Amino acid sequence: MTDFSLIPSGSRVTVDTAPIIYLLEGHAQFHKEYLPLFERIDAGDIYGVISVIALAEVLAGPLKHGNEILADCYFRALASSANWRVQGMDSELSFIAARIRVRYNLKLPDAIQVATAIQSRSIALVTHDRDFSSVDEIQVLGAGL
Repeated sequence: MTDFSLIPSGSRVTVDTAPIIYLLEGHAQFHKEYLPLFERIDAGDIYGVISVIALAEVLAGPLKHGNEILADCYFRALASSANWRVQGMDSELSFIAARIRVRYNLKLPDAIQVATAIQSRSIALVTHDRDFSSVDEIQVLGAGL
């Protein structure tokens, strides 16, 4: 289990899709693992960064079930909060992602997550995905690692 209390106050952390979904859906096992991270972001002690890929993946769940209202609530919570920032895609991020993809043989969405963490100057990428375990450009934290 990762001790999210060790993240220095004022830091940015990029959060991958799964931890956000675990929180929003109250996942029986993993919700509690990531809750301390989200409590610190909610309190403004640290700041969350989300990629456009992660945002789209988070919104896809409620939209798949025809729940526009819930999707809009998720969107506003992540895209309009003072404690969260959506890192946009630009040509520099694309180039970083391409390098990461080639170096670690990652799928493009995963490479974009890493590139988002690097470009946003996040202290870490928080994920539940073991595919990031070999990445050494950014610290990778998560309950599943």
